[in-house]
Amino acid sequence: MKIGRGIITAIFLGAALASCGGGGLPEINAVNCSGRGMEAALSAFSSETESERQVFIDGCEALNK
Repeated sequence: MKIGRGIITAIFLGAALASCGGGGLPEINAVNCSGRGMEAALSAFSSETESERQVFIDGCEALNK
């Protein structure tokens, strides 16, 4: 019975952690606006979110000044 309970717990925790992750657009901060962080952040934007992408780039430029 402990094995069954462990499997159910693992599935539940996996689902909970998966639902916590991203899905949203990256925040404007020092990590996301420098080097590799910028590369990763820009890849989160799609062609439908071009205006949000530009807002992110402008925010990073303002942060770096």
